[in-house]
Amino acid sequence: MRQDQVCDAHPELIRAARNIGSPATIACPICAEPELRLVTYVFGPRLPAHGRCVSTADELAKLDARPDELTAYVVEACVGCRWHHLLRVLPVGRRTAPVRATS
Repeated sequence: MRQDQVCDAHPELIRAARNIGSPATIACPICAEPELRLVTYVFGPRLPAHGRCVSTADELAKLDARPDELTAYVVEACVGCRWHHLLRVLPVGRRTAPVRATS
């Protein structure tokens, strides 16, 4: 598969990665540059249809304290080559134990 076929992240994801994403501990697996960032989006009731991009651990903790069942998606995104990958999916809200932010 060609690089332009896998490096097609949406411009909004790259903007979020550049501005509020947390640096990943590894280099991009496609371009090998240290431009890989982690971005967390939360989806669920009473949130925007496009989800909410979480920028701090405090913000995620507030969402986790909500009675609603929410879902957090942690995405790796390279601001250099625009590669992206869904890293993990986490339950948020309606929980007894706090969740830790990854971005």
